[in-house]
Amino acid sequence: MKPFVVNVADLVYKPGARRRERVEGRLPGPIIVVDSALRTEVPVVVDTVLEWVSDGLLATGTVEGAWEGPCRRCLRPVQGTLRVDVQELFESTPRDGESYPLGHDRVDLEPLARESLILDLPLAPVCSEDCRGLCPACGADLNAGDCGCPPATADVRWAALDVLRLSGEE
Repeated sequence: MKPFVVNVADLVYKPGARRRERVEGRLPGPIIVVDSALRTEVPVVVDTVLEWVSDGLLATGTVEGAWEGPCRRCLRPVQGTLRVDVQELFESTPRDGESYPLGHDRVDLEPLARESLILDLPLAPVCSEDCRGLCPACGADLNAGDCGCPPATADVRWAALDVLRLSGEE
């Protein structure tokens, strides 16, 4: 059986019936959004309370997974963990983009985990908030120290805007 498939026969059509479910497994990959990727070699944990409500089965809880990608400023590898709060409905007749399918006596939490993590992936990760990035002239990592390139001169085409910016600071 797939790791994210849960038997819910004891909950179906029993108003108010609820149970906590914690499942863990690997998502098939690769899963990449822009430059960030879910680490498919690390298990994803879905920790939910499943409850039968009038419309179907409500899953409320968290999804945790690991991600990696390059720093958008210095291109060093960055990684972290996502913890996403979820509250989603599983229905016999799912509405496209609004709910998930409820099998006869099983639910598959994999699409819920995948979509939740994808939506929370950082699009422009940074290794630290004070990352100085790369020198635009020589490409040296400015976090390691100054590269010795002369300071960039201001572009004369933007001079009028610089005047406005500087006058606003006073």
